[in-house]
Amino acid sequence: MDVIVKICGLSTRPTLAAALDAGADMVGLVFFPPSPRFVTPETAGALADDARGRAEIAVLTVDADDATLDTIVAAVKPDWLQLHGRETPERVAEIRRRFGLKTMKAIGVAAADDLMRAHDYAAVADRLLIDAKAPKGAVLPGGNGAPFDWTILSGFRYPLPIMLSGGLNPANVAEALAVTRASGVDVSSGVETSPGKKDVDLIRAFVRNARRAAAALAIEKVAS
Repeated sequence: MDVIVKICGLSTRPTLAAALDAGADMVGLVFFPPSPRFVTPETAGALADDARGRAEIAVLTVDADDATLDTIVAAVKPDWLQLHGRETPERVAEIRRRFGLKTMKAIGVAAADDLMRAHDYAAVADRLLIDAKAPKGAVLPGGNGAPFDWTILSGFRYPLPIMLSGGLNPANVAEALAVTRASGVDVSSGVETSPGKKDVDLIRAFVRNARRAAAALAIEKVAS
């Protein structure tokens, strides 16, 4: 079982290097000012130059307008636009058409009914990020480091490849993959010692544990 491993919210060269050296498939740069992981286009551009050719580069935005996206895309030259706001299917299609880049749309999940939104983006996105729904009144999008009930995903037929997020960390990524059979995992706060402060040992452990879990699932699939 091949699993894409993404480390998101990177903001320094040492932690980016740790993710790349550990073998992460994708790295994420956050362009949402309220986030402690926010990076400027200039900083992100330098980090992207380090990552290019070693991992795919995703930029995370939240309901960004065209002018903001123009600046980010010019500075970073990303592989993916990760749309983490309330972007409608029409807006996702418009962004994909305007920039000619792969798009990943985040879907917040708290109950099984939330998954039905995934079908709305089937024709306009390239991948779905299934994340914990943000708590009521939260400033930041996503699960804010809290997992959701992964069993909700059991048996659901996704229209696109998915990446699982929300409360993942080195200790639970194997269980998350075993329950969901997700084709990708995305971690941010789960490899931090405090908000926005990535830990190189936790990054390495997350990638290692995700790889081991994926290998075990592949063996299990062959054996069955």
